Amino acid sequence: MAGITGLGSGLDINSLVKTMVQAETAPKASQLSRLDKKAEAQFSALGTLQGALGKFQTALKDLNKPSLYGNVKGTSSNADVLGVSIEKNALPGKYSVEVSQLATSSQIATAPLSKDLSTASATTLTVGLGADDSPVNVQIAEGASLTDIRDALNEQLKDKGISANIINNPAGGTSQLVLTSKETGDGKDIQLSGMLDGVDLGAGQQKLQAAQNAMFKVDGLELKSATNTVKNVIPDVEFTLKAKTEENKPVNVTVGEDKAGVKSQLKKFVDAYNELMTVTKDLTRVTQVGEGKEPVVAALVGDSSVRNLVNGVRAELSAPGNSGSAFKGLSDLGISLDKDGKLKIDDKKLDKALEGGFDEVSGFLTGDGGLMSRLENRISGFAGKEGIIGTRQKSLESQRADITKQQEKLSLRAAQVEARLFKQFNTMDALVGQLSQTSSSLAASLASLPGMNS
Repeated sequence: MAGITGLGSGLDINSLVKTMVQAETAPKASQLSRLDKKAEAQFSALGTLQGALGKFQTALKDLNKPSLYGNVKGTSSNADVLGVSIEKNALPGKYSVEVSQLATSSQIATAPLSKDLSTASATTLTVGLGADDSPVNVQIAEGASLTDIRDALNEQLKDKGISANIINNPAGGTSQLVLTSKETGDGKDIQLSGMLDGVDLGAGQQKLQAAQNAMFKVDGLELKSATNTVKNVIPDVEFTLKAKTEENKPVNVTVGEDKAGVKSQLKKFVDAYNELMTVTKDLTRVTQVGEGKEPVVAALVGDSSVRNLVNGVRAELSAPGNSGSAFKGLSDLGISLDKDGKLKIDDKKLDKALEGGFDEVSGFLTGDGGLMSRLENRISGFAGKEGIIGTRQKSLESQRADITKQQEKLSLRAAQVEARLFKQFNTMDALVGQLSQTSSSLAASLASLPGMNS
């Protein structure tokens, strides 16, 4: 734009040039803008579809893994009382477990001692576990307080798994050292001997908790364990005893196929399918907004790729199942379509199918002729960067890059047109100014001639 213009002619040259440039470039600019917005909307929509399709594809692959159906799982009917974990080689079975006693560790307290105790001389306290042939001699320095003694016990007994603390009696002004062992099982009681402030710790100690074995039954067989973690009572099965069972209420332990894991993956499959169908519906939706108004059209309305994808998946869901399986359709597993075209699960029917025909469920879902493989074949050509959707996204990226180049060229052309018009109008403006000056000069000269005033 050329500074102050129109001085010679009095015209608003800036406005004239702007209007003429817009008149020449606006149609193309508007067209490019529409094309860019449409391409951007389609690219975004295809990305959303790609994401939903990726989740669905992952669900198919997870359900098609043979390892899912080979997993063995241990379950407890009361995990608050008995925990169960297993190794992969554990054999299927069912067991009844009763817990009558948990394994405990030893805890003792010394006789009451003065809160202000300070040892008159160095001394030694001897601490062991049960018939321990290697007790620890804990060295206590002269002038040691109860806190010092506690710290010395903790430092020198840490390898024994024994810890010490102080309990104060607010009423009596006395304190007691309390020693606690980590090791459970019969014969692991803490043995303490030595003198402190004239008190024989061995004679005056108080047993707060005795070390004892866990006692439990498996299918009526009475068993004992020094710890609450019990391994290989049943080969490759580990029990964690947490509490005593109520009378006549044993915990039922089941070792068998991971039915819960398969059911969980089936739910993920249903969720992924429903999300895919919701996304495709939203991306192809036409919404009426009122009489006489243009409807709101989603980015992929009438898109053949979306239509072919959806039709292919739905066709496979309704096709007969693997001839080698007793199940011929998802409905046999308790999975059916509702009135909105989404899958829903009948939990009771699915549990019954898994319980009564676990291998048949596997045969229906997995393998070359299984439902998951057939669905994967239907969608594999659409999914991924090299699939139909990814290829279309690349094409749209190229299209948007080309539109950007055209917009840049149009901007350059607009600048050239603007420069040309300013040059033309400014030349005209200067000429009009000169003519105006000449006219004024001529008028003045004529006015000065004799007889012109009359």
